[in-house]
Amino acid sequence: MPETIFEKQIMNKLEHMEKTMNYLKECIGDSRLSEEEKQLLQESYKHEKEGKLVSSKDLKKRLAQ
Repeated sequence: MPETIFEKQIMNKLEHMEKTMNYLKECIGDSRLSEEEKQLLQESYKHEKEGKLVSSKDLKKRLAQ
């Protein structure tokens, strides 16, 4: 079903708002972090993408052994 012009306008505005909110969240969140904390946060994002993180449940199991 083709989108109407109105629907396209709304979707464009929503996409723009989402991008703006993500930018603001990044600025606000990062402004309170030290440079070292920012670096650690970036490393954790990288590890998450690479599947290198361990869940707290698995960590507890490992520590109990």
